[in-house]
Amino acid sequence: MQVHTNNKNRVRWLNPINLPHYDEPMGQALASIKQPSTELQVISLGNPDAPMDNLEYRFYEALVTGDIVRAAKDSDEQDVDALVIGCFYDLALEDCREICHNTIVVAPCQASVQLAANLANRFSVIVGQDKWIEQMTQRVHSYGYRDYLASMRAINISANALQCDPEHTVSRIIEQGRLAIEEDKAEALILGCTCNFGLYEKVQEILGVPVIDPLIAAFKQAENLAAMKSSLGLKPSNLWSSEPPPTSELSRFGLDRPSSAIGNCITFN
Repeated sequence: MQVHTNNKNRVRWLNPINLPHYDEPMGQALASIKQPSTELQVISLGNPDAPMDNLEYRFYEALVTGDIVRAAKDSDEQDVDALVIGCFYDLALEDCREICHNTIVVAPCQASVQLAANLANRFSVIVGQDKWIEQMTQRVHSYGYRDYLASMRAINISANALQCDPEHTVSRIIEQGRLAIEEDKAEALILGCTCNFGLYEKVQEILGVPVIDPLIAAFKQAENLAAMKSSLGLKPSNLWSSEPPPTSELSRFGLDRPSSAIGNCITFN
């Protein structure tokens, strides 16, 4: 395992698609809010056989799940303190946590609902498409926040189009957010896709309730946990349900040194 070459905490943001389109803009957004003590890496996958620019469908998710877990294992071996899986479906979160001994794995949906529950008693999630609602609702319920969820409302914009016309996206978020507040009694809003980065401020200003950007929520949680790992020695548990595969078995199956799944990588110091 590598060791830190400086005193910075290392946090990786994983764009779980095989195209680097969002690496630079997301990286710049995260770099603008990171602590000086954090070294940020933004990575995306590198499998040309799965060239999707979104993960809106379970079929697409299935094609990249193995690569996401391999990227998590690489993070663990490269002495990364915390890894964020950058998709609001929290894709392969439990699988990645199982394989990591040292890297703390964070995901946007869980981080966002945990933050929202500290700010309000009821929140709504503004999603891109109706297709997403069932799967995201299951995630929220599984985290124990069923009673906090006022509603999920769709703006009918696909994930890969949210940044194409930000003004239109913001307008649709405000429209559905206002309905969530007035009709569903939501006290806070969560933007249910990491591709909504950079849009929360105007929505929050106009609607007057906390609006959570999942990119910020997940990164800040990862950054804080990385700092706590450094100062308090907190690491992932590997007991009972969190037990990883035996090292001897991984070696026997040839899985102890899987090929790299990482394509693009940008570092922000």
